[in-house]
Formats: sequence, C-alpha cells, structure tokens
Amino acid sequence: MATTSVAAPKPRTSLGQAVLPYLLSLPALLVCVGILVPFVTSVYYSLQRYNLALPYTRGFIWFDNYTGFLTDTDFWNTVRVSLEYTVLTVGIELVLGLGIALLLRRPSFLHNVISVALLLPLMIAPAIAALMWKLMTNPNFGILSYLIGLVGLGNFKWASDPSTAMLTVVLVDVWVYTPFIMILLLAGLRALPPQPFEAAELDGVPASFVFFRITLPMLTPYIITAALFRMLDSIQQFDIIYAMTQGGPGNSLMAFQVQAYLQFFQYTNVGNSAALLMVLWAITYALSNLFIKQWLRLRERARGMA
Repeated sequence: MATTSVAAPKPRTSLGQAVLPYLLSLPALLVCVGILVPFVTSVYYSLQRYNLALPYTRGFIWFDNYTGFLTDTDFWNTVRVSLEYTVLTVGIELVLGLGIALLLRRPSFLHNVISVALLLPLMIAPAIAALMWKLMTNPNFGILSYLIGLVGLGNFKWASDPSTAMLTVVLVDVWVYTPFIMILLLAGLRALPPQPFEAAELDGVPASFVFFRITLPMLTPYIITAALFRMLDSIQQFDIIYAMTQGGPGNSLMAFQVQAYLQFFQYTNVGNSAALLMVLWAITYALSNLFIKQWLRLRERARGMA
C-alpha cells in the first residue's frame, strides 16, 4: 500500500517579522536624511545671490560665488589660516599624544590613573576651555601672563597680537585634544602583539631600532586614524577660535567656519556663506579620501605580509 507524503506546512511570517528589517534600518535612514537635507540646501543657496538685507536681488547666479573666490584675497587668507591651523594642531597633538602613550604603555594602576586624569581637558566644552584660557592669558590679570612676566616676557600679547594669535589658539587646541590622540594611540600600543618586542629584547636590539622599525610601522594605521579624526575637526574649527578672537585680530584667524558664520549672521550673505561651506566640504572630502586610501594601502600590505 503506497504511502503519501504530506508536506510540512510553511511557517507563517507575522507582520512584525516582515516589518522588523525596515524598523531596524529606520535610524540609519533618518541620519541619512538629516545629513542630506542640509547639504542639498547649502548647495542650493550657494548657487544664488542671496542676501537677507537685499531680498529683491535674490536669484540664481550659478557658480559666480565660487569663481569670485579665485580673485578674493580674503578667501585665500581663509584657506591659508585653516590649513595652517590644521597642520600645526594635528602635528603637535600627534607628537605629544604618541609620547604620552609610550610613557603609559605598560598597564598599571598608576598609569591608568594618569590616563584618566589626562582625559579631563577633553571633558570640557571647547568654547568653555577657550574662555578659560582667554582669562588666563589676559595681559592685565591673567595667571599665564603673570608667569611669563617672571621670565622677562611681560609684554606678551597672546591672542591680541596677529603675530602670536595663531600660537595662542593652537595652544588651547593642543591642551583640549591631545588626550584624544593619546587615548587612541595608547589603545593601539596595548593592542600590538608582544612577540616582536620580546624577540627584540632577547636579541638586545637598541630601543631606537625597536621604535622606528617595529613599533612605528605597526602603529601607523592607528596614527592615520587619529590624524584623520583630528584633521576633520581642526579644519572646520569654530568654537575655540571664535570664543577667543572672533577671527581676529584683523583677519589673522579667519578660518572657514568663522568666515562663514560672519558672512551669514553679520553680513547676512547667505549665498556666500553657503559657498564657503561647500568649498570647506570639498577640501575635507579630498583630504579624507587621501587618508583613507593610505590606510587601505597599509592594510593591504599587512595582509600580504601575513
């Protein structure tokens, strides 16, 4: 007698299971919309002659805002200030952060306490830190002005002089953000495999050779990552510079974000402000791609050596 096989019933998919993937992707979609809407709006405004004080002159001028930058000395000063600030802050913070990370490399209770203590500047809002440093560098009653006066530099102008204003804001940035670099590189150092260092110690390899030929190459991906994060933040710095100098004295610290802010809120020139931000985005995009390509190249080299 033949037996007939009965197919097992397919499990029914509930409405909740069907909707769940879309619900999980909803936050990412909202973030994407939250990024794209302001971006597209900025592109739209950057193609217009749009001044809030002269609404009747509003209209599309397409790329005239951008071509006008080519002969604008203030724009090229803004590019120079932003890049100079970025190079100085990122370079100094990398050197200091790496040095501190090397000193705290070996895990211990004391090193962990020092690491936490060094993170305190990072917990202060940059604008608050800038105001605090502005008080400390006040030529009349600032504690730092008093201390350098003891060594014969009583007439040091800090942020009130164009020749020393960049040094002052870079000093504040280094104080605030060096702990960020330090903690990233410290995590990288402690994650490195110990075998190469143990072998080098047994062979009596000099410390300088170990650092330049073993530690630094293995730590390079972490250094690039830290530099990328800081570069993205430094090139669009606003709060420290504006809180201390508002872009002055003169235009000696007129970075992109400060210039765009003043163009919008002081001169009500929406189109020019949006065009400045688009140029800043293009520079940031190019530098980010450069860093990421370098990081990917190092990763591929490491895979090839494995």
